[in-house]
Amino acid sequence: MSFLAAMGVRSFTEHLACLPACVHCRYLGRVEEAVAEAKELCSPDGKLSLIGHSAGGWLARVYMEEFGTSDISLLLTLGTPHLPPPKGVSGVIDQTRGLLYYVEKNCAPAVYTPELRYVCIAGRYIKGARLTGNSITTADEIVAVDTTSEAAEAVMISADNISAPPGPTFRSRFVGQGYKQVCGRADVWGDGVVPEVSAHLEGALNISFDGVYHSPVGSDDEERPWYGSPAILQQWVHHLLS
Repeated sequence: MSFLAAMGVRSFTEHLACLPACVHCRYLGRVEEAVAEAKELCSPDGKLSLIGHSAGGWLARVYMEEFGTSDISLLLTLGTPHLPPPKGVSGVIDQTRGLLYYVEKNCAPAVYTPELRYVCIAGRYIKGARLTGNSITTADEIVAVDTTSEAAEAVMISADNISAPPGPTFRSRFVGQGYKQVCGRADVWGDGVVPEVSAHLEGALNISFDGVYHSPVGSDDEERPWYGSPAILQQWVHHLLS
């Protein structure tokens, strides 16, 4: 609160308006320091890859908007909720307090070019379900991603040992309510925290991994891998090396 007071913020409403500035002061400075350290290890004309997990992905986008992309060749995001929740949906509360609307409005669109590549990776660990009713999906169902760019395509990578449950469970209904807060729908696939549809960006190379959980907390490399588990890492690390 001392930081907000120093900025002359007197109310919660004003606090919301200052959130981008708060993010800049609290986090972007750390990103800038990390980038500076990485540049010292690179050749003079070398470029860097940014990797962002969860909120770190859209924070990286804010960094690129604020500091430019002349030193960046790749942004790779893992389970990042890129899109703001839809307005006007009953029961949906913006958990980011306006930050994702700020990102959507102010940050450059995703691209996939030789100079700058956006790679957005999503997990399909569990399909959510509505609190009432029945929404059953088979393991073979795949959600298509519409795109106008040949480079920006959805890639589905499946695991043979993943199968869909026979019907909505308490867990899928519970997870679905979390998905709804992010994308406005409960009956969608996601990594247990972030819906697949929210983790992809138009214009980027969008990839989905079946059976991948959102966080290292509660994960298991064999039964419940997350984006950083060795077997999963091997499937996307080549983007950093190409």
